[in-house]
Amino acid sequence: MFAFLDGLQNPIPLGTSNLLHETSGYTSHELIIILRKSKCHFGKEDDRLRIVPCRVDELVCCDESSNPEGPFCFFYATVFKKVLLRLPLSIFQKELLTELNVAPAQLHPNSWAFIRGFSILCSQFDISPTVEVFLYFSEAKRLGRQLWIFFNGISGRALLTLFQSSYKNFKGKFLKFRCNKRYLTFMNGFPLYWTEKPRFQGARRLEDLSPLD
Repeated sequence: MFAFLDGLQNPIPLGTSNLLHETSGYTSHELIIILRKSKCHFGKEDDRLRIVPCRVDELVCCDESSNPEGPFCFFYATVFKKVLLRLPLSIFQKELLTELNVAPAQLHPNSWAFIRGFSILCSQFDISPTVEVFLYFSEAKRLGRQLWIFFNGISGRALLTLFQSSYKNFKGKFLKFRCNKRYLTFMNGFPLYWTEKPRFQGARRLEDLSPLD
C-alpha cells in the first residue's frame, strides 16, 4: 500500500513518517480571508493564481492523481507571513526547486528564509542570484528522520544564519494555490508535488562555478 504518488509518479511507502499524513487547517474560504486580514501577503494580486481551501483529508504530500481539478501546489503560510516570500516565484527560486527536485512545501521554512535572504543580498549588490552561487555558500540536507529539506551555511564561507533556531507552529498550516483555467502554465518550471527523491546538493567548489558566477 502506498500513501501517494509524487510528481514523477513514484510511489512512496505509507508510514514513512507522520509528516506524510499532515493535513491543513485552512479548509474554508473564511479561514483564508482571516489569514489575509492578519497582514499575510502573498504577492501581486492578479487573476492568474488563487488560493483555494484544502480538503479536510488532503495530505501535504498529495498530487493531481487524488485531485482531478488541475495543477496546484502547497506552501506553508508562515513563509508569506514571517519570511515574506512573495509569488510568483522568481526564476532563481524555480531553478533551485528543480535542481533539488523538491516541491515548495518540502523546504523547511528556515530554508525559505535562506533563499529569501540570499536573494535580498544579491539585489543589494545588483547581482542576479543563481543556483550555483547559492550552493557555493550553502548545502541542502535532511536532518535526522525529518522529511523537510534544510540548508546550512558552509564552514568558512557562510553568508547567513538560521532565521529561527527553533521554528514551531507551522505544521498543519499550509495553503493550496491553484492556477486559473486560462493560465494553467503559470506554475510551470518547478516541482509542484512532494517528490520521493530529493537531490541533496553538496557545496559547490569554486572551480565548479562559471566565470560569470
